[in-house]
Amino acid sequence: MAHQLTAKQFPSFQKELDGISKRTMEEHYKLYQGYVNKYNEIVAKIEALTADDYKAANPTYSLVRELKVELARAVGGVKNHELYFAHLGGKGGTPSGTLLAQIEKDFGSYERWLADFKATGIAARGWAFLAWDREYGHLFNMIGDEQFSFPVWNAVPILAMDVFEHAFFIDYGTAKAAYIEKFFANLDWDDVAKRLSEAQK
Repeated sequence: MAHQLTAKQFPSFQKELDGISKRTMEEHYKLYQGYVNKYNEIVAKIEALTADDYKAANPTYSLVRELKVELARAVGGVKNHELYFAHLGGKGGTPSGTLLAQIEKDFGSYERWLADFKATGIAARGWAFLAWDREYGHLFNMIGDEQFSFPVWNAVPILAMDVFEHAFFIDYGTAKAAYIEKFFANLDWDDVAKRLSEAQK
């Protein structure tokens, strides 16, 4: 039986966000739901593959390749949005405690990290991530231009900022930088800190 996903609910959708409209959030959720639906559709099709389909696997084109590539995109779209929606709805400000100390250790200062992360978001075509590298033992900022282009093995994203146009175009048009400011105004740093603690275990 193929593993199936169900779209999650997030507290951020029950709040009035500062500068991110209800309409943007509602439309954004529809995209997330679409990734969930496509994931379910693709895993069902993979389960139905035949021996002949597997024999025909080919890197130029084959059904196996098509399904595996699009499965990665769908599951990335699900997980990236679940991370993003989970830490919206906060009060913004600055982090504290262990998270702040780790940022200062790895970037020299919070201000230096923030400048780097915002620039990462401006430069990204899809996502900006803050991730904990379990192997190297430090935080780093990373661009993910597609839903499935993030993975750095043995690293865990703890903060995700969606910078695809659908995340901000209704509210800000092409003013991505203005949206990024509002993303930070709505960030729940407690959620990010909890994810760092879990990633460091």
